[in-house]
Amino acid sequence: MQREDIERLREQVSCAVALEQAGFAIDLKESTRRAVKFRRRGEIIIVTHEGRGWFDPLSDRKGDIFALIGLLQPGNFQATLAAVEALAGVQPLHPTWRARTSRRMAADISTRWAARPLLCQGARAHDYLFRIRAIPRRVLQHAIDGSLIRQGPSGSAWFAHQDNDGRISGWEERGPVWRGFSTGGAKTLFRFGNSVGGRLCVTEAAIDALSLSALEGRRDDTLYASTAGGWSPATESAVTLLAGDLDLVVAATDSNSQGEAYADRLRQIASSLDCGFQRLRPNAGDWNEDLQQRRTR
Repeated sequence: MQREDIERLREQVSCAVALEQAGFAIDLKESTRRAVKFRRRGEIIIVTHEGRGWFDPLSDRKGDIFALIGLLQPGNFQATLAAVEALAGVQPLHPTWRARTSRRMAADISTRWAARPLLCQGARAHDYLFRIRAIPRRVLQHAIDGSLIRQGPSGSAWFAHQDNDGRISGWEERGPVWRGFSTGGAKTLFRFGNSVGGRLCVTEAAIDALSLSALEGRRDDTLYASTAGGWSPATESAVTLLAGDLDLVVAATDSNSQGEAYADRLRQIASSLDCGFQRLRPNAGDWNEDLQQRRTR
């Protein structure tokens, strides 16, 4: 990943989200607009710069989201980068006095999405998905017919995330040299297929959702969804709402520890709603790898 891509992630991911997911709670009484205090037992972290920076008042530790993830989840840079990517687009549970209102942000997201052209054959993004990612043209056309994919910059594709009322909340961004989530957008679900067919397959990326659909022959009874590699309250709400009207929830997440963690959350949701549950694992790391391997055989 190039330096400008890392800078883009740094702008997209809030330190508040990382702290909330690590078990920290906001202390509103001792927080200000410019310094939001988070506590976890005896630990204190102050979030600054509208979520882009932090410091520990009890030591000299401070930095950006990458330094914070390195503190919370020690590991090499690749592990830190993956953890930061998973948080792109996830919004904090509690207010952190952002200058822009949610209404203005929603309008901005809608306007930016509408300004990009729909995916079409001959476009660089279409070539990337078909030739590099091996997604069949018929599957791409179904997604195009549903206005689910638009063309982003530098040959990238944008995959729509919609809230429970069908409004655009953000989008996954995937291309030859970039992956991320829309700045200012919120992760809910990318949805492809039949929302009332009785079967929900949840993946971690829109490309994986399309890939699994291709591998399964695009089953008419299935809604293929993507969480964009994150798990926000809006994502959980969307999955719960869908599962309440369906017969089977399929955890089609990746074959790794993060995929198992997401699968466990889906299992808990299905159990709470007395809904059927199935764990479906790709043979490789993810469903697009499986699809590409099938093409080369």
